[in-house]
Amino acid sequence: MAKVIREGASFSQREVVDLLVEFSSFKDRVEKKFKDLARELDGKINEHDLWVNLYLISTDYAEEQSNRKQKQEALVQKVS
Repeated sequence: MAKVIREGASFSQREVVDLLVEFSSFKDRVEKKFKDLARELDGKINEHDLWVNLYLISTDYAEEQSNRKQKQEALVQKVS
């Protein structure tokens, strides 16, 4: 459930809560799997910005991977 946050856009309260829950669970997963990375970010002046940027990078990557998979599946169906 990747959402793009655009300046000036309006979101419902539910959408904001969903996004915050998604971000929080992302941060928890990263902290568990990548403890060294999490320690590097801990206590930095811009720690929140770093986490948000990491989250945005990962959701962009996941979206790109999903798009590639869909294109590949469509190509395989056309060839079949």
